[in-house]
Amino acid sequence: MSGEENRKVKPVIEVRNLYKIYRVGETKVRALNGVDFAIRRGEFCAIVGTSGSGKSTLLNMLAGLERPSRGEIVIAGKHIEKMNENQLVAFRRDHIGFIFQSYNLLGTMNALENVALPLSFRGIEKKKRTALAARYLKLVGLERLEDHMPNQMSGGQQQRVGIARALVVKPEIIFADEPTGNLDSHTTMDVLRLMQQIVREQNQTLIMVTHDDHLAAYADRIFHIIDGKIVKIEEHARQDGGAGGEEEEG
Repeated sequence: MSGEENRKVKPVIEVRNLYKIYRVGETKVRALNGVDFAIRRGEFCAIVGTSGSGKSTLLNMLAGLERPSRGEIVIAGKHIEKMNENQLVAFRRDHIGFIFQSYNLLGTMNALENVALPLSFRGIEKKKRTALAARYLKLVGLERLEDHMPNQMSGGQQQRVGIARALVVKPEIIFADEPTGNLDSHTTMDVLRLMQQIVREQNQTLIMVTHDDHLAAYADRIFHIIDGKIVKIEEHARQDGGAGGEEEEG
């Protein structure tokens, strides 16, 4: 794509003047306090902040799991803050994948069946969804564990199954909430490198929430959030491990 074409590409996510205000007794708590940013297709972005900073609230807003008090969230050209619950369910099914800290695999299904499960919600027939699930298990390096149940796999292997399950529906956007929180440090690095590699190869957009600056270094851009405001956005050079680059104030 030429530079001219690239400038014409609309962001896949645009957030404008976003607020989330909770009432606690007589007090108003601003979980999000006027957030603005845009994310391009194919980016790996990390939202970093301490507990209570607003990072999980922001992720929930972007995923349509919570409604903003005010502001706009435009994803793939659609205003999700204007959607009703049924529209949001359909939108998440068609556009979004989730990677969870706790894996959320079904214990009664093997690895292949867990990965294939989201495809069944789209009405894809069994032969095709099994073939797709096998392809994505191979992509995350688990082609030999198709028949393994979750309790027969390590934490890192279960998280790879979770990644394959998120990717199998070919979502435009993948949300990952502390995706390596239950993994040891060595497995964490392996999983983050895998997520980084797959997102780039498939030109998908990944947004990861974390409290750990070191993990965030795998992202192309890091959004630092404090007290519901993005205070800094770091640009990273595209190389493994995320070398630091220029910084801009949010």
